[in-house]
Amino acid sequence: MKKIIRAEHAGMCFGVRQAIQLALNTAGREPLTILGELVHNETVLAQLRSRNIQMEDQLQRVATGLVMVTAHGASEAARQKAEGRGLRVLEATCPLVKLVQRTVTDLVSQGFHPVIIGSRNHAEVRGLTEDLAAYDVVSAEVEVATVAARPRFGVVAQTTQPIDKVRRIVAALREHFPDSEVRFIDTVCLPTKQRQAAAIELAQHSQVVLVIGGPNSNNTRELSATCRRHCPRVFQVQKPEDIQADWFGAVDTIGITAGTSTPDELIDAVEARVRDLARCPVLAAAHN
Repeated sequence: MKKIIRAEHAGMCFGVRQAIQLALNTAGREPLTILGELVHNETVLAQLRSRNIQMEDQLQRVATGLVMVTAHGASEAARQKAEGRGLRVLEATCPLVKLVQRTVTDLVSQGFHPVIIGSRNHAEVRGLTEDLAAYDVVSAEVEVATVAARPRFGVVAQTTQPIDKVRRIVAALREHFPDSEVRFIDTVCLPTKQRQAAAIELAQHSQVVLVIGGPNSNNTRELSATCRRHCPRVFQVQKPEDIQADWFGAVDTIGITAGTSTPDELIDAVEARVRDLARCPVLAAAHN
């Protein structure tokens, strides 16, 4: 008999939940525009749009007097630009992202050249770098070779990076620059670490793994990559309709995990769809 198991830690983190609730509460009082995507999940974005919440990347197109910074954070330069256009700025940055911002500021004030491990074009990374005069962003060990030598490097990570990858990049920096001081501050958030560890455990005990999340979600892509190192058949889906019945033909155990922007009701809907397609009458408890 086939069985379905869920990762012990999966789905929305507290920072995302807080940002969504703040947006919904605020929109009940006055018109609101979010600067960019509040989270990278189309189901959540559709919910926000249904409440007449606008989302806009270009300040000149904003038609409301109030704008919200996303959970991914923003630079001080970006905030000042919005205020310079007469807009009021509502802060929804995840507290753990704020911690990374303060860490980078502290490292620079102590004379370290900042190196951010993460995705260069991600909103969180832009928020970390736009106020800096000089910095490097690296996303893989091979990119360390593109970094110029400095006497002191201060290294942090985008909150949703896998900690094992981060540590490999830090080790590569130390090897590549043996005469430099490399100070690493671990800024990968606890929800990411928990979801990554649970994904490994899930993938090791599954023959097929579904990872639920939007295609633009960095942490969802990282979860998929982690699962693929431990399970040969991993599918990233955004909604129940993405699932195909032939994925489950000759397997006994199906695992489900989800990125930090994925709401609980969407995880439940995907699970129900899998149970129907794979004819899994019994839901197994999450593997511990």
